[in-house]
Amino acid sequence: MTFPVTLSGTSTLMWARESEIEQEALAQLRNISALPWVHGVRVMPDVHLGKGATVGSVIAMKDAVSPNAVGVDIGCGMIGVLTSLTASDLPDDLSGLRHDIERAIPTGWYGHKSALDAGDSLWSTFDSLHAPVSKNEQRIRTQLGTLGGGNHFIELCLDDQDRVWLQLHSGSRAVGKMIADWHVSEAKGLEHNLSLPDRDLAVFLSGTAQMDAYMHDLTWAQAYAAESRAQMMRILQSVVTRHFSELDVRYEQVANVHHNYVQREHIDGEDLIVTRKGAIRATQGLYGLIPGSMGTGSYIVKGLGNPKSYFSASHGAGRTMSRTKAKKMFTAEDLIAQTAGVECRKDEGVVDEIPAAYKNLDDVIAAQSDLIEVVVRLRTILCVKG
Repeated sequence: MTFPVTLSGTSTLMWARESEIEQEALAQLRNISALPWVHGVRVMPDVHLGKGATVGSVIAMKDAVSPNAVGVDIGCGMIGVLTSLTASDLPDDLSGLRHDIERAIPTGWYGHKSALDAGDSLWSTFDSLHAPVSKNEQRIRTQLGTLGGGNHFIELCLDDQDRVWLQLHSGSRAVGKMIADWHVSEAKGLEHNLSLPDRDLAVFLSGTAQMDAYMHDLTWAQAYAAESRAQMMRILQSVVTRHFSELDVRYEQVANVHHNYVQREHIDGEDLIVTRKGAIRATQGLYGLIPGSMGTGSYIVKGLGNPKSYFSASHGAGRTMSRTKAKKMFTAEDLIAQTAGVECRKDEGVVDEIPAAYKNLDDVIAAQSDLIEVVVRLRTILCVKG
């Protein structure tokens, strides 16, 4: 359901009521809509406060792009894979499988002991990056195919037919943040950005060397994130195959989507630069994956191709509170209660990811029934967190 609003005269449509959005996030939306290069803003039902631009926003600009309208985790996204396994194939205790996944795929700050083979296509252009990341090359190489922390996860889920699905959520690790931070700093120093109401919304303009450099580096980071997800999924499948070696486990990839990225698109009769920060592309029939919070499941969806949303939908449930507030409000005991029935970490280190710190996923899905069609609801049975 759309809720049209006027923010500083720019075309803005929201799939969330103003009363449901925190005041700080509304202020960010007003600042975004006031930018002279903005053609329109689309606000998803999982919207919440971000840096510069809100998470859960789709921003279409004419001849300009704002790095913080993409975010620091460039190329962050999801993969969903259907397996031939069913619930009856699984053991009652999934802890052994979880620990094997954690041993095979580094989480948190960690990387692989040696770099994975990603072929030449990714690394052949590494030296052409404009952001000064070369001194961190070994770290960047060994973090490829690793989960990281925060809201990133690996899950085993069951659908309504008790079929087993694999899904994972990850991004561009340290290199994405390095690239984003460096280009944001460059943009803030440009003359046309000096009088902005929020310098975190600094933009690059088309036809400039700075814009070309950012788009080059961003494209590389998006490719890195996609390759990293692919590498992890291959490792995850190998772990699952070993655990069920007596079965002929087969895999079918259903969805693989970015939800922090830039794309040039033709909208409203114009060629625009569209940033999705916490939003997926939802063109007609395109499969997507919209996850909830830790252990609460996900939805496999298909886009309805609604032009009102710039062919977009939400990327997840969206937070209702900051990580700091969640840590103050909840305990490990609360986490244990809220993740009952899910094989996962249940300690203080992941309390900031507790389900109560997120919006209700079913409500978020219901709010965008004109944007996506539900294919299947997944319920989590195993979750690996960083």
